[in-house]
Amino acid sequence: MPLRDKNSLSRDGPPAMPVVIIGNGPSGICLSHLLSGYTPYLDAALVHPNPVLYHKLQEAKHLPITEQDLQYLCEGLEGRSGNPVAVLYDTLLHPDADRGFEFPSVLQWRLDKRHHIPHLILGKSAPGGAWHAMEGSMLTISLGIWMELPGVSYRDVNPAKRRAASSNRASPEEIVSYYQNYVTLMGLQRNFVENTYVTSVQRLHRGDGEDRWERRGEGTRESAVSQGLWEVRGYQQLQGETHVPFSLFAENVVLATGASDSPARLGVEGEELPYVFHSVRDLGAAVSQRGKSGPASDPVLVVGAGLSAADAILCACDHSISVLHAFRKRADDPSLIFKQLPKALYPEYHRVYHMMCSQTHLPAPVTNRGANPTVPSASSALLPDYTSFPEHCVLSFHPDMSCVLRGSNGVLRAVKVSMVLVLIGTYPDLFFIKEKGQYLGLDSSRPISCKHNPVDINPYTFECRAEPGLFAMGPLVGDNFVRFLKGGALGIASCLLKRLKKMEKKLIEDGGGGQGGSPGGFV
Repeated sequence: MPLRDKNSLSRDGPPAMPVVIIGNGPSGICLSHLLSGYTPYLDAALVHPNPVLYHKLQEAKHLPITEQDLQYLCEGLEGRSGNPVAVLYDTLLHPDADRGFEFPSVLQWRLDKRHHIPHLILGKSAPGGAWHAMEGSMLTISLGIWMELPGVSYRDVNPAKRRAASSNRASPEEIVSYYQNYVTLMGLQRNFVENTYVTSVQRLHRGDGEDRWERRGEGTRESAVSQGLWEVRGYQQLQGETHVPFSLFAENVVLATGASDSPARLGVEGEELPYVFHSVRDLGAAVSQRGKSGPASDPVLVVGAGLSAADAILCACDHSISVLHAFRKRADDPSLIFKQLPKALYPEYHRVYHMMCSQTHLPAPVTNRGANPTVPSASSALLPDYTSFPEHCVLSFHPDMSCVLRGSNGVLRAVKVSMVLVLIGTYPDLFFIKEKGQYLGLDSSRPISCKHNPVDINPYTFECRAEPGLFAMGPLVGDNFVRFLKGGALGIASCLLKRLKKMEKKLIEDGGGGQGGSPGGFV
């Protein structure tokens, strides 16, 4: 679907889309589902296993969940997300899932055009978001059924393929296929615009004479009452590498960009050298190039102790490439992600964890001399397939493809490598927003981070506290799992639908009439 360039600002204000969603991964898809008129009600034939929540749901069973008091429904609920609406929506879709049960959802879906809010979803690729870029041989951390979106069973669309103990998990390819099929089955295609790259999101506001619209300056603030419009600029890449600029105007903007745009860096000497990479995919590319990395080459150094690092180690081991593995924590640190994964479901990750604990580097005594410590080679103590360096950090990388590691005792070790993979996390790239979105965080003095500094939102509407009319969901607010990011869609849709209903009521009271269906505007 091509976008038209709408650059002119009319006297009465630009034509505006009620909602523009930036990002077409599972967050954006789930929100589109609700904004398209799919409305969740309590299924009268089912009983939720939580008696307190079920009693609350019975009190307003004639109303859709989106019109109920979400804060009231969330009270007393506990779960694995810090966002209460995410916990609520999860328990409605998967009751008692954390206790190992597979109870059916207690929601019944009805398509109601009165609840439809026009919207556009802008994405760099086909629906599926970052799942398109993930390594094909990986399996998801979540069970396949927890990757599904409301209204369409994952198992119905993707029949289970037998993978022994891991048969209930899915590959990125299967997940992408499910999300694309979901968009088609739900009839959401018209809302999605592919191959779009957003370069600027700015607030517009009325000029002093209130007869023109202007871009808001860096120092101005606006109240929630006169919040104005948003201008979303960017370009769409068409066939033949043609870039067509666009400018859209929106009453509300939703940030659903995920958090995998920019890899975290060590910030050490030599990290810009050409043999240092920050993605598992780079290892796959090196393996496919004969002679670059293989059984006869120097080891690959993997830095980090998360699941991406484990995926890289598994990939290297599968291709008989020797691995050196450096990470800051102790191998038995209880906070390591491997401690939270059941062995039966994640045997490959527990294989990596076993090597981390049992195949550690055994250093020989080293004497540091004055200000210039001796940096011996660690090669004599390396194991043939894998050697871990717990409680080590990288001090520097050098042009001769050697790396210097420093242990917790201050001892330095030099290792010769064929390539380095620094896999220590990722950050969202909100370059298109003022201050790169930093002012939206819980701590406005630090960059946005899904773990350490998520976007500061109203927990029941997902509206940014610093910007009325701007919403955030998914990893940007700390929900990294598909199972929980769906809660952001419920919170945002509920907020917008309630505002629409309030606006229509006011129009009727003012004698202006009122019609169901598409809104006339939120501002």
